[in-house]
Amino acid sequence: MTDTGQDLGIDPAELGEDDLFRELSSLYRTRMSTLRHGPDSALATHFKRTAELETEYLARHPGREVDPSRLTQDF
Repeated sequence: MTDTGQDLGIDPAELGEDDLFRELSSLYRTRMSTLRHGPDSALATHFKRTAELETEYLARHPGREVDPSRLTQDF
């Protein structure tokens, strides 16, 4: 999965839908703690795993339902 030899877990493409959501939820739950208190290596791993899982989610749900009330023109 990685070119650094670190094992970040199961390849997101191999996760079932429930497992993908569980993994994403776990990362979101630990995000602030990792950002505030984790060493640089933990934060880098967190970023990488989050990107992998979110990319897989978007690949599975390209037409995901977007809440129009959350759209903004202020970029």
